[in-house]
Amino acid sequence: MSAIDTLPPLRDVIAQHGLSARKALGQNFLLDLNLTSKIARAAGDLTGSDVLEIGPGPGGLTRGLLAEGARHVLAIEKDARCLPALDEIAQAYPGRLTVLNADALQVDPLAHLTPPIKVVANLPYNVGTELLIRWLTPADWPPVWDSLTLMFQREVAERIVATPGSKAYGRLALLAQWRCEARIVMHLPPSAFTPPPKVSSAVVHITALPEPRYPADPVLLERLVAKAFNQRRKMLRSALKGLAPDLEDRLLAAGIQPTDRAETVGLEQFCALARSLKS
Repeated sequence: MSAIDTLPPLRDVIAQHGLSARKALGQNFLLDLNLTSKIARAAGDLTGSDVLEIGPGPGGLTRGLLAEGARHVLAIEKDARCLPALDEIAQAYPGRLTVLNADALQVDPLAHLTPPIKVVANLPYNVGTELLIRWLTPADWPPVWDSLTLMFQREVAERIVATPGSKAYGRLALLAQWRCEARIVMHLPPSAFTPPPKVSSAVVHITALPEPRYPADPVLLERLVAKAFNQRRKMLRSALKGLAPDLEDRLLAAGIQPTDRAETVGLEQFCALARSLKS
């Protein structure tokens, strides 16, 4: 493991501060600084950008982001045990790291960030999907962020980039691909983490498009696809029952057969149906 700064190796940091990953917080620490730097580089050129990081833990990715030139990093960490280790990083990079001891679901990061903004995080497993949905469904578009570079369980990452007809295709794929480009840029085995999780992980890089691929109301589209895929084995006329008295006519007008199942319907058709239901 090569050094990326003058700070101690992460294993020493964890030992010094008595940090053990807590399952209740969805923690799995990535200790290889070469890997954390690689993830930081996957986010593109960080110079001139503020970066939002969720769940930094002992700060491996935080160090990678700062070493790769991030203008400023806002790290939101719920676990107060990690604050002394993160404070040491802040001292090594004066004026470039702000740490908030808070729940990421309860914080407005815009109070601490200046555009352009990139989000780069090894997301805690227990809040990762909820945060992603929030970032993908703001009322206004383009969003405040330019890109999201996020680590998930491999299964979740595959759901984000899935195509119609595949087992992984569903709500996450539709919401991510409606207004963004999404691709998997890294795979990581369980052995890369401490403690090793039971599943492999992957890093997804998501860039915001200037405009949605097809027009639709974001709130209505999110509700529509959530309802459709909540009962993905049912025909859509059954899964979406109650949305409109003339539902079958609206399905047909959107290019969807009432007997189709959600996993076979493409983004353009779902957007057409969302527009129809709003009218």
